[in-house]
Amino acid sequence: MAKAATVPAIREGGFNAIKAWPQRIKSFYNDVRTEMKKVTTPTRKEVQATTTVVIIAVFLFGLYFWIVDTAIGKTMDQLLRYLVAR
Repeated sequence: MAKAATVPAIREGGFNAIKAWPQRIKSFYNDVRTEMKKVTTPTRKEVQATTTVVIIAVFLFGLYFWIVDTAIGKTMDQLLRYLVAR
């Protein structure tokens, strides 16, 4: 089996790991800044469109689950009434 790669700072251990810590934080911070520059905020029209889709989907799923729950409930009720009546 292949050995899993480890983080170099953990492998070094001791004082070297402590010395590398500020550089790793600076590198992480720079990476975050670079990625955040790529982020775009949606337009008002896009937000309204996706909100509408979500609201419609929630109502459709609610309707579906209500129908399934009602069908299962009535089926179980009839089954229990049949079994008790015997």
